[in-house]
Amino acid sequence: MSKPRKQIHLAAHFPGVNNTTVWSDPQAGSHIEFGSFAHFARTAERAKFDFLFLAEGLRLREQGGRIHDLDVVGRPDTFTVLAALAAVTERIGLTGTINSTFNEPYEVARQFASLDHLSGGRSAWNVVTSWDAFTGENFRRGGFLPQEERYSRAREFLAAAGELFDSWHGDEILADGATGAFLRDARAGSFVHKGHHFDIQGQFNVPRSPQGRPVVFQAGDSEEGREFAAADADAIFSRYSTFEAGRAFYRDVKARLPKYGRAPDQLLILPAATFVLGDSDAEAAELAREVRRQQVSGATAIKHLEFVWNRDLSAHDPDGPLPDVDPDPGEHTVARGRAQVRMYRDPLATAREWRELAAANGWSIRDLVIETGNRQSFVGSPATVAAAIDDFVQADAADGFILVPHVTPGGLDSFADTVVPLLQERGVFRADYEGTTLRDHLGLARPDAQTPAERAAS
Repeated sequence: MSKPRKQIHLAAHFPGVNNTTVWSDPQAGSHIEFGSFAHFARTAERAKFDFLFLAEGLRLREQGGRIHDLDVVGRPDTFTVLAALAAVTERIGLTGTINSTFNEPYEVARQFASLDHLSGGRSAWNVVTSWDAFTGENFRRGGFLPQEERYSRAREFLAAAGELFDSWHGDEILADGATGAFLRDARAGSFVHKGHHFDIQGQFNVPRSPQGRPVVFQAGDSEEGREFAAADADAIFSRYSTFEAGRAFYRDVKARLPKYGRAPDQLLILPAATFVLGDSDAEAAELAREVRRQQVSGATAIKHLEFVWNRDLSAHDPDGPLPDVDPDPGEHTVARGRAQVRMYRDPLATAREWRELAAANGWSIRDLVIETGNRQSFVGSPATVAAAIDDFVQADAADGFILVPHVTPGGLDSFADTVVPLLQERGVFRADYEGTTLRDHLGLARPDAQTPAERAAS
């Protein structure tokens, strides 16, 4: 008996806190005008995507006191955008990245519960931590948490927020006009949380929302991040968009679930994926090369090299050879606000590998960054891309993808118009929404409210 074909989950990421987006492209629109977000969200909803995703950068990234030339300045607040999108969409999920290092559980829980009410049960929270003192300078605490504290705070932050969501069970509102009684229990929403990071108590003032709790996403590839996702998240973002790496990540994270009493379908693996479409595979490949050169300007190439060299390389020609000097493996970093520096655990070994590649291929600095950096995940005709996405999911290399177009807001349009119908023809993607909440779209159960005793026992 053949294995049933898995249904593919698709989401759309409105980029802007990295150099995926090409704001200089003639087709690109504003990253602050609401019309751009509305167009993007409506396209994703027309294509029956599960959700729209907004990342958030808490500080503009810089090197040598200069903002990166391809980074977008002026991105509005995540909650404000998602709340506005709730009014112009009906079914698509609304997911936002909110930091657990510099916020407080009460305010974040209140914002997400409110968004869930306003959207009719479509909110989701991507829980992230902040890793550097540079970002922390924007906040009252200044500085930052050491690595061993970041996930400890995040876990407790999420647990405290869960207690706030569960402080309402859903049956407390009586609203009896005859007697004037609004609540069955005047203590509805009461909570007490005492822990290492938070010591709070009071009454949560947002009744239980349509989803009970927002869907929880987690983005993190470290050991701590994988474990955090296995214990508490409904979905995990993955940076692995190659087939074998994706399958390895999928196996690893899913294998962690049983120890937390969870089944494999209770955590979705959703890699971010870029794409370039053409009338033919050859045309798409040529377009992809053009896009990569747009995404990696000379200035961007130098800055990317500085992630590894940890030195000021501004005097080097991006169209010239790699530096003769070796990287500085010191603890400080010249790439302020760039999490990518953590990808290169052994900069000296990376430099040796890159020099060998550049010498063997005659690559300049810019060529090297283009060829070794993040490539488009799916390149080809609509038929080729639809088949590749389907193959990934059926082989358990992913449960679906979060698509990141290089042009906004119209970069998703061609995918919606050409690839989605082919996936629907294959019977692996919905023709219409079957439910109203994001949990419905993702196949996740609505959680029951837990009492403090039940949480302690779980």
